Order: sequence, then C-alpha cells, then structure tokens
Amino acid sequence: MTRNRVSGTSAGSVVQAGVVHVHHAAPPPVVPRQLPAAPGPFVGRAGELGALDTASFATIGGAGGIGKTWLALRWAHQRLERFPDGQLFVDLGGFSPGRPLSPEVAVRGFLDAFGVDPARVPVDLTARAALYRSLVAGRRMLVVLDNAVDADQVLPLLPGGSTCTVVVTSRRTLTALIARHTARHLPLDALGDDEARGLLADRLGPERTAAETGAVEDLVGLCGGYPLALAVIAGRAVPRPRVPLAEFAAELRHHGLGALDDDDPTASSRAVLSWSHQALDADRRRAFELVAVAPGPDIGLPAAASLLDLPEERTAKLLHDLEEASLVRREAGGRYSMHDLVRRYGTDTAAGMPPDVREAAVRRVVDHYLHTAKAGADLLDPHRVPVPFDPPTCPVVPPSDRLAALAWFDGEHRCLLAAHRAAVDQGWHRAAWQFPWTLTPFRSRRGHHHDDAEAWRIGLEAAERTPAVLMIALRACGVTSAVVGRHDEAVMHLRTALDLAEQSGDRTARAHTHRMLVSTWEQREDYRRALEHATKAMTLHRGWDHPVWEANTVTQVGWYQACLGELEQAREHCAAALRLHRRIGCLDGEAAALRFLGDIDHRAGRDGEALDHYQRALAAYRDLDNSHAVAGTAEWLGGLHQDLGHEAEALVLLREALAAFRAQQCGEDADRVYRKLDALRGQ
Repeated sequence: MTRNRVSGTSAGSVVQAGVVHVHHAAPPPVVPRQLPAAPGPFVGRAGELGALDTASFATIGGAGGIGKTWLALRWAHQRLERFPDGQLFVDLGGFSPGRPLSPEVAVRGFLDAFGVDPARVPVDLTARAALYRSLVAGRRMLVVLDNAVDADQVLPLLPGGSTCTVVVTSRRTLTALIARHTARHLPLDALGDDEARGLLADRLGPERTAAETGAVEDLVGLCGGYPLALAVIAGRAVPRPRVPLAEFAAELRHHGLGALDDDDPTASSRAVLSWSHQALDADRRRAFELVAVAPGPDIGLPAAASLLDLPEERTAKLLHDLEEASLVRREAGGRYSMHDLVRRYGTDTAAGMPPDVREAAVRRVVDHYLHTAKAGADLLDPHRVPVPFDPPTCPVVPPSDRLAALAWFDGEHRCLLAAHRAAVDQGWHRAAWQFPWTLTPFRSRRGHHHDDAEAWRIGLEAAERTPAVLMIALRACGVTSAVVGRHDEAVMHLRTALDLAEQSGDRTARAHTHRMLVSTWEQREDYRRALEHATKAMTLHRGWDHPVWEANTVTQVGWYQACLGELEQAREHCAAALRLHRRIGCLDGEAAALRFLGDIDHRAGRDGEALDHYQRALAAYRDLDNSHAVAGTAEWLGGLHQDLGHEAEALVLLREALAAFRAQQCGEDADRVYRKLDALRGQ
C-alpha cells in the first residue's frame, strides 16, 4: 500500500492508534490524532510559545533547520487539552526532495483521517475542500500544516470557521496568509548562547558539558545557535561518551558543514539547506551565492547592487525574495545578513561559479566600498595630500555632506574592514593601501587608532610596489604607530620618509613628514623636539598655496610652546592659526585652535577666557560629530570646572568623556578619566 505524507494515514484507509475503523451506517465521529511525537529536549522559544497561545492562526517562518517544526509540535503537545476534537498534521513537503504535496492529496489525507468513505471523496479540489471544511466546522481542532511551499498550497487546507487553530510552518514568509487572513507571523532566529548551551546540556548531560566548558563554547560558537546543527553534533556525541567534545568541535571547525552531514537527509544541515537552494531560480541562486561571498557580516542595498551588477530596484526585489525564502535576514537600516551556517553553505555552492564571475563580483563590491569611502574622506578632510585612484568599476553615490559621510562610515565600518582584507587576499595592491588612506579621517574622529595602525601596516607592504605613494604610506604608518605608543617603529618610518623626501627635493613631503614627526616626540613628552619639527614644518609650508597646512603647523607650534611654558608666544601662534582657519573655512582647524587656546588661558590663569574657548571648541566638535575630539575636549573642560570647584559641571563632562572613550575602546584614556572621576567623587 502506498503511504502518503499525512501522518498516521494510508491512502484508502483510516489509521488511528493502530485501529482500522470499519464504516457502518451510522459511524461514531472519528477524532484524528495525527501529531508526530513531540521533540526531545527543547529549550528557549518562550516568547514564541506564548505567542502561539494567543493566536488562532499562526505562521512560523525561518531557515531550514532553525526549529520551526520542533516549536509547532512542542506547543501542540503542551496544549492537547485545548483540542478535544482532534489534531490534523501534514508534511506538505515544500522544501523536501521531490515535488511538494499537492493540496488535493493533502485534503484527501485529512478526509481519510475522518473516516470518509473513499467512494464519497470528490475528485475536484474545490469540492474536496468544501467537504473537509464541513467536517471540521464547529469542532475544536488543531491543524498543523508543516513545510509549506507557498500560500496557494495552504489555502485549500484552511478550516472555514473560527473554532479551529491553524499553525503553518514554512521557509518562506507567506505574505498572502498574513495580509489576507490575518495570520500572526512568528519569525524564528537562531538560539541565544545560553539556550544553545542548555540544548547541549539536555542532550549530552550536564556532567559532560560541565567537564568540557571550553569545547561547549566552541560548539555553541561554531553552530551559531542553529538547532539542527546542535542536534546533529549532540546526536554524534551521545553514543560516543569517551570521545572528548573538543574533537567534535575540531571536526566542525575543519570540515564546516561537511561535519554536519548525516545519512538521514532530514537530519543533515547541508541537505536541508540544499533543498532551499534548489528551490531558487537561476537569478535568485546567483544572488544568494554572491551575497554569501561578499566581504563583511552584512550588506546594504547600494553595495549589493554593485555586487550583483544590477539596478537597486531589481536588487531589492531579489533580496526580498531571499528574505522570503529565509536565506537572508533583513536587519535595521535596510541591511541584509546571513546566519553563519547559511553563509557557509552559500560560500560552498558559490565555489561552483566560474572563477572570473565570482572575482568580478567581489571586485565590484570592494570598489563600491573603496570609492564611496574616498568620497566620504574627501568631505571629512578635503585638504589632505591627494593620491591616485583608478575609476570605479561600479556606480558610486557619494555621501551628501560631512555628517552623512560619518554616518555612512559608522554603518559600514565592519564591511570596510572586510573589504580591505579581501583586497589584500586577492592581491589587489593598489586597493590594499588606498583603503587605509580613505579610512584614516574617519578613524581619527572615532578613536579607532589600533585599527588605523594595523591597516597602514598592511597598506605599507602594498604601497612599496607604488613608489609615488610610498612616502605617504610611510608617514601614515609613522603617525599611527606613534598614536598607539610604538615610538621606535614610528621614528623609523618617518625618518625613512624624510630621507626619501630630501633625496627627491620634495619640499611639501618634507614639511608633512616634519609635521608628523611631532607626534612621535609628543608621545614621549619631549616637547622641545616636537616644537623643533613643528617649526620646520611651519617654515616649509609658508609661502606655498596651501594655507590649511600652514595654519595646522602654526597651531602645532603654539601648542608645544604652551607645553614648554612659553605661554605668550603660544597664545599668539594659536590666535593666528584661529584667524587663518576661520578665513579659509576649516572647521576642524578652528576647533583645534580654540581647544588649545583654552588650555593656554587655563595655564595662564585666565579661567573665564579658558571656559569660553573650551566651550566653543566642544560645541564645534559636537557639530562636526568628531566623537574622539569631543571626548578629549570634554575631559579638559571638566578638569577646568573641577579646578574651579564646579563639581556638578565637572561630573557631567567627565562622565561624557568616560562614556565616549569606552565606546571607542580607548582603554588608557578611559582609565585616566575614571581616576579623575573617582578623585572628584571622593572630595
């Protein structure tokens, strides 16, 4: 006898609790009990279980292996008393091998479960569905429609009245059911770390997991909260109690999804994901695979359009369809991400693409990040020494202004890091040094000094192949090394840059190198040598058509004079720099000059003027959204208020500085401010 997909039924007969019901003239009502067994150990999903309690029609969505069926069955078995007239269950096979179950066959299975005489079953789907609705009318029943491919497959299986509860699971978002039938949609994501640990402890036993906490953490991280992956690993570990869990973690780390294969395709992560992949048409399959290989943890629409080489409208439609198929997740801000295991599967399948197609796509998205970053850097620091760029291989829409540029950098920073790594891995040497050049203006404003230093270390290796930019890269490596406290390395790079500048007779390069040598000696608190380099840079810049560079060095000279106690000369230089910056409209330079004037006034005992200068500098930095300079200026202004006995004002400003430094992961700065706060609170 051929068995259909309706649980507990066979075509042409009714099976219930092992009893074959023979139809008499007036048969008693049949109460179907079709639910498969409840899942074993089950953790988490408290919010979703509660939502099912209050829903009469719910759709559970999510990727293959995320636990949709487990959730539906767990809830159903906990609430059997609510459905005294029976429970219907059917696996619609929407994403299983073979063709999805047709609604005609599914309805026929339900009718068999009710004991309908086969001779009375209509041939037409509409008539079959009407008979099914008549049988469930007025009954308190649960209908679980598992693994649906689309809304059309589900609609004929919906009861007509309001007494039944329906739960549908699907890897797709069944929008028609949500919009037209007010189904409550419950999207499932991965388990949290605590839930994943709990699942492993339930499956493996708390003693075993407690004995290998490090291996458990590795498994939790590698499985990414994917219930099927965790269950597969547990299923392999349970019958092998003498095998350390660390070995399973090592296997998963080395073999990836291959370590989660199983002879039973329904228990194999690779097989389950492959069914979703095979259900895509060629365009969506290509989009899925390319998004998987794109650098970064997520991707925005403009970058995805460059990756796919398609207009944004078409790209948005493809991403929406992948979201509907539970292969990507829509995040806040219009970004799209993938679960790690889904991405790993997509990366594996993308390996089957022609290499030139895959490489061209990655090159386009890297170019998108690089050239958009260049446009943003030009807005943040329009007076930097220019460097050569090739034309982009994709359309680029630059940020509209400085604040938009900073917001773009904030949102894309992790993707920019990944794009830089991709350029290095691919051997795209020009991009490898251009990335740090475009990112330095942003990173300096956000306090990402260690990221900047590491990026320039990599960029210097690539710049050595391009002599025209080698001096720029050496200077950048020098100054970023100085900022993170690598003094000897900084001096080495900058002296090499200075030698090259002197050999080439490049006066501008000499001036810039002296200006950056200042940072190395400031870090050592050798203000005399810092002043010497600042003075040389100022002299070299004077008389050239770059007033911003001259104004910057005038500011530097004034600051180091202040550090050496030469307060009147310092005030003259910083006041002159302020006038220069205002005349040419350089807001960053104006803010820096105001900040230094505040310190000079404070040292000279002109506290009223110091307060004014500090407050104006802080306001300017806030307008510029320069969070690192805001933190430093708030610290200085808070210190002045503390000296003046203004404890309330000092507390507010120092707390602001502490929060900002911590957000920027500037540990030494944060510790210094914390000590100031501690001293202030102890007064």
